[in-house]
Amino acid sequence: MPSKKHRPEEIIGKLREAEVVLAQGATTAEACRRIAISEQTYYRWRKEYGGLKTDQARRMKDLEKENARLRLAISDLTLDKLILQEAARGNF
Repeated sequence: MPSKKHRPEEIIGKLREAEVVLAQGATTAEACRRIAISEQTYYRWRKEYGGLKTDQARRMKDLEKENARLRLAISDLTLDKLILQEAARGNF
């Protein structure tokens, strides 16, 4: 079964749907079956997205992407600096 990458908005929608099913007295397994995810996925999503609104989740993902981009830029600059230090010492 190929894994499908869910957008944060979809995840929050599915979590809300599961909460409604659980409030109606169903078990977690039944709720997960109804929204077509595993229980493990449900608990992982709930841990990461529980209590977030759709716009907050979208903003969180945007910040994670920006953070990754900045980390890459810093590592590139650090590598450039190390190369220039080696060249200045005449180690090439």
